Amino acid sequence: MVKRLSATGVRKRIAGARKRDRRDAGYTLMELLVVMGILAVLTAVATPQLMGYFGKAKTQSVQLQIENIGTALELYYMENGSYPSASVGLKALVEATPEAPRWNGPYLKKAKNLLDPWGRPYQYNYPAANGEYEVYSLGPTGKASVAAERTTAFRGS
Repeated sequence: MVKRLSATGVRKRIAGARKRDRRDAGYTLMELLVVMGILAVLTAVATPQLMGYFGKAKTQSVQLQIENIGTALELYYMENGSYPSASVGLKALVEATPEAPRWNGPYLKKAKNLLDPWGRPYQYNYPAANGEYEVYSLGPTGKASVAAERTTAFRGS
């Protein structure tokens, strides 16, 4: 026993379904505001955590880059008998200078390796106070006035 609908009955059912669909379609303003509020809270909680990871990653990157520069300085020393002077600086690791007649570089592949993650050049002193060289980054602040702000330092002998 199947109940059959007339053409008029079918049209009425379709029209009723269309009205229901139009009313139920989309989200209300309140629903959208709640979702946006939840997203804002999640962003506010996650952003500081994420920035901490980025800061830590840059510091670790500086340490690795300074170790690479230290290795390049040691190779320079072995071939030339001394470290580059402070006036020539770390550029002696990527291009030949008059003070290094036995230069057999480049000791670093790219000059961009002489920039820290904040885009500033690494600082180089030779001879330092103890007669060794010193390579360091000024860190995120870029201020040389406070030695404690230096991200890291590598001293050679």
